[in-house]
Amino acid sequence: MKTLKLALDWTPNVNHIGFFVAREKDFYQDQGVSVEITSPADDNYAVTPAKKVEMGEVDFALCPMESIISYRTKANAFPMKAIATIFKEDVSAIASLKESGITSPKDLDNKIYASYKARYEDEIVKQMIRNDGGNGNFQISYPEKLGIWETLLKGNADATWIFLNWEGVEAKGNGVELSSFQMKDYGVPYSYSPVIAAREKYIEERFDTYKAFISATKEGFIYSIAHPDEAADILAPNLSKQDEKMDLKEAIQFSSDYVDTTDSWGIMDDDNVSSYVEWLKKHGLETKVSSSELFTNKLH
Repeated sequence: MKTLKLALDWTPNVNHIGFFVAREKDFYQDQGVSVEITSPADDNYAVTPAKKVEMGEVDFALCPMESIISYRTKANAFPMKAIATIFKEDVSAIASLKESGITSPKDLDNKIYASYKARYEDEIVKQMIRNDGGNGNFQISYPEKLGIWETLLKGNADATWIFLNWEGVEAKGNGVELSSFQMKDYGVPYSYSPVIAAREKYIEERFDTYKAFISATKEGFIYSIAHPDEAADILAPNLSKQDEKMDLKEAIQFSSDYVDTTDSWGIMDDDNVSSYVEWLKKHGLETKVSSSELFTNKLH
């Protein structure tokens, strides 16, 4: 049986539930593969998941589409491709505490934004502010990645980027009111996040094995939405200590609107990707890449 390695983009959460379900329910085994799952908490994000693909440490990484663009266009380009999307549309947002009085992105002028230091992130937030009528003048802090959410909750930053189906659900469960702003509502056609990324040449060289992985993963995500109680019980033991009290059923329910539960799970649309690429080009953030280089649906 072929063993494959997957690097998560965050500590285990609802975005990853299909992987854990597929492993627990033997969907991977049924496809003739086994899967090792690693969390960035293992090294406190010393090496990003995408970097681990480049270094050959893992077969797959979870990352936003912008990481694929970044790796393919950096000085020493690395040919990485997205092979599946977890969600059919973006479920992330820029969030602030409601008590801060920030009611739209323009209110972030002269405020502190806690950044993950992704290549296009700060410019995306700046453009959201400008598109909302602000100047785009804000302070940027770069806390430790795994502590960014706490930075917002403790008032050390005014806003950060979250997943509505995870931090958003956690905040609601703890009685913390948030104001959240999705990119699409402020003129930014942000693409898929997260996607499953792989080294391009291995997609061909290990085609059958990678196809088996995608097939079992799809089964895992679809099963999770259809059986939320069981899926929650499977994910729960894998959570970090700070996430132990998360309302997993609520997180799964929230996610269900964004997960494709048909045989089309994971398939990416060129219009989605090309719109984002064209937006980056329009704003002078990227010039060298085409959408067709960034993803493939051939494993589905």
